[in-house]
Amino acid sequence: MFLVEELIQKKRDGLRLSRQEINAFIEGVSNDGDTDAQIAAFAMATWFTGMQRDEQMAMTLAMRDSGKVMAWGGLDGPVLDKHSTGGVGDMVSLLLGPIVASCGAYVPMISGHGLGHTGGTLDKLESIPGFDARPGMARFQQLVRTQHIAIIGQDIDVACADRRIYAVRDVTATVASTPLIISSILSKKLAEGLDALVLDIKCGSGAFTPDPDQALTLAREICAVAHEAGLRCNALVTDMSQPLSRSAGNALEVLEAIRFLRGDLRHSRLWSVVHELSCELLQLGGLAENSAEAGKLVINALDSGNAAEQFSQMVAAQGGPPGLLQNPEAFLPRAPVVRPVFAETSGFISSIHTRIVGTSVVVLGGGRQRAGDPIDPSVGITEISCVGMTADTQSPLAVIHAASESSWEQAAVMLRSAFCVGSEAGKALPVIHDRVIGEAPDATL
Repeated sequence: MFLVEELIQKKRDGLRLSRQEINAFIEGVSNDGDTDAQIAAFAMATWFTGMQRDEQMAMTLAMRDSGKVMAWGGLDGPVLDKHSTGGVGDMVSLLLGPIVASCGAYVPMISGHGLGHTGGTLDKLESIPGFDARPGMARFQQLVRTQHIAIIGQDIDVACADRRIYAVRDVTATVASTPLIISSILSKKLAEGLDALVLDIKCGSGAFTPDPDQALTLAREICAVAHEAGLRCNALVTDMSQPLSRSAGNALEVLEAIRFLRGDLRHSRLWSVVHELSCELLQLGGLAENSAEAGKLVINALDSGNAAEQFSQMVAAQGGPPGLLQNPEAFLPRAPVVRPVFAETSGFISSIHTRIVGTSVVVLGGGRQRAGDPIDPSVGITEISCVGMTADTQSPLAVIHAASESSWEQAAVMLRSAFCVGSEAGKALPVIHDRVIGEAPDATL
C-alpha cells in the first residue's frame, strides 16, 4: 500500500521511485484513485527533477499495461508504425503508412487530433466524408490484417492512463516534460504490438522542441527507452523552420497528399522526409537490407500506383468514398472565400515563423486551442511560399481558404507577420538534421 502524496514528495525531492511505487501511481490514475491535483503535482515534480532510466522504463510499461496490448500472430510481414512530434503541413502519416503497407508491412496507426498550432492526422482523415476513425478494437485489428493498414483515433482501450495524464499535463504547463513525453509516446506504441517504430522529431520555429540540440536529445532518449523495452526504434530529427508542404489545413492537406500519391505534385521538402522515414522503417522491419534497397521499394510503391491504391482501399474500408483518389475535389469540403495574400513589401523571403502560420489555420477555424473544440475541415492555406522565394505583387505569400471575409482578413494579418521579407533570399536549412540509432546509453531523463 503506497500513499500517493508520499510518492509525489519523493519525486519532488529528487528521489528515485521503485517499480512498485510507479505501478501503484499508474493504477491510481487508471481507477480514479489519484485526483487530478495529485497527477498535476506528480507531473510538475517530474518536470523539475526528471527520472532515472529504470523509473522511465517502469512508467512506460505501467502505462502500456493500463489498457489492452495488441498481439498480431499469423501475419506474413512486420508490424510497423511511425510517430511525429507534430508541425505545420505535416501530412507524412497519410503517405508513409500506405507506402510501407504496399511494401508488405502491417501498419496499425493510432493517431490523435491536432492541438494548438499543429495539425492532427485524425482531423485530416475526418475531413473525408464518411471516414470512420473509431471502429473499435476488434474492427481495427481486422482492418489491419485484411487491408495492411488502418488509421484510427485513441478512443480504444490502449494505454488508458495516458489519456488522463495528458489531459492534466495539457493544462499545467508540463506537456514538454521529457520523461512524460517518452512514456506517453512509447506506452501507446508498445501497446500496438509493433515490431519496429520510426520517430520524426521536429525542430525549428514550428516545433514543440525548437532547439535542434533539445530535439536530438529527445530523439536519443526515446530510442534508448524503446530499445530497452525490446522495440526496434530509430529516429530522424527533421526541420520545421518552415512548413513541410505547400498546404496547411485538414481537407487541403488530404488533397495535397492524394496529389503526392498520384504523382501530380511532390513538394521537395515533404518528399525528403517521407522518403527517409519510409526507408528507415523498411530497414527496421527487415523488408530492405540497406538504404539503397529501401529507396527502390519506396519509389516503386509510388511510381507503380500501389501506395495510392493502398490509401484508396484504406479510406473505402473505413467508410470513405471509393472514388476519392480519382476525384478528391468532388468529395472534400471547400471554403467559400479563397484568395491570395501578398506581402506589404517586395523582396525575398528570408525566414518564416512557422508557429504563426499554423496558428493562422487555428484562427480560420481549422484547428483547436483546447481539446474538444470544433473545427472547420475546409479552411486553411495553400501554395505556401518557401524560404528563398520571391514576394511581390505577382507572387503571393499563400492562398487563404476562409469561411468568411472577416476570418480571411484576420488570417492575412497573421500570415504577413509570419513571413520575413528582405532584400536577400534566405537559405533554407537542411530538411534532415540528424539520424539516431536505437541504442541504450546511460542517461538521466
